[in-house]
Amino acid sequence: MELNLDRKRKKVFVQFQDGRRMMGAVEPLSALSRWYLYAIHGYFCEVMFTAAWEFVVNFNWKFPGVTSVWALFIYGTSIMVVERMYLYLKDRCPSVVRCIIYTLWTYVWEFSTGLILRQFNACPWDYSQFDYDFMGLVTLEYAVPWFCASFIVEKLVIRNTLRLRFDENGEPRTPTISPPTLWGHLKLRKVE
Repeated sequence: MELNLDRKRKKVFVQFQDGRRMMGAVEPLSALSRWYLYAIHGYFCEVMFTAAWEFVVNFNWKFPGVTSVWALFIYGTSIMVVERMYLYLKDRCPSVVRCIIYTLWTYVWEFSTGLILRQFNACPWDYSQFDYDFMGLVTLEYAVPWFCASFIVEKLVIRNTLRLRFDENGEPRTPTISPPTLWGHLKLRKVE
């Protein structure tokens, strides 16, 4: 059995030894689907970060992680912008420079969304207790965590999300490619 990829037509062909071919069309995730994954990722990380923070600062073994529903919009949209930056910058500058740019974007986005939400008394964060805060909306103490988060978002989240595909013929819990394909027992051959 061989797996042939025809990238121009976005089709996957599986060639079995007996000559049978199985074909399935695959499509990249839509922008809305990627935004959804990014929003959920950011929401989850926010809850985990606040739980860890609560443990480190107050030794609270309950690990109460909190966030706001606004985080879904904030993180989903921000990471979509970072995705566009990544696609534009990936061949133009090194990873460290890109992560610095992403961190600067994060500060601009956090300040902007916080300022808008504050107008409606809906801003879920307040950094005024930090030494290097600006208007309680951003703080320099989070520069290193934001930089690390930017690195993780680029290397793990964005790169892998861009590789995901929908299979139009796929049924829930039924792989369109046989299990040996999924377990890596295939030879890859490029279709001419």
